[in-house]
Amino acid sequence: MAEDQQLDLVEISPNADPPVCKIMDFGKFRYEQQKKEKEAKKKQHTVELKEVRFRPHTDTHDFDFKVKHAKKFLTDGDKVRAYVQFRGRDIIYKDHGMELLARFIQELADYAKIDQEPKMEGRRMTTILSPNKK
Repeated sequence: MAEDQQLDLVEISPNADPPVCKIMDFGKFRYEQQKKEKEAKKKQHTVELKEVRFRPHTDTHDFDFKVKHAKKFLTDGDKVRAYVQFRGRDIIYKDHGMELLARFIQELADYAKIDQEPKMEGRRMTTILSPNKK
């Protein structure tokens, strides 16, 4: 029948019982499949990892400003890595860094859950937060 109409016999669903086939132009079928895949890819959201950097003596205004940015990142669906960078003699203020990250986590408790607890990695104290499900 397909040859009579000068079209192709296209297998739509090979796993069905019996397999589903259609008589159509294969080039047109392939084009529409590519269009569907492209549209699905366009709607996909990739999760990025955004970073927020602090120092051990970050002041309250700077802290609030960075928390506001982190809230925006989390509501957009991205993960947030917050870290306290210790330079030079700042390394003796590890307790300030831990308090800062604990306060950061407390501020974002409504928006995020903790993926990685605060821990030291060299001269950085790092934590990772991921957004709550909507």
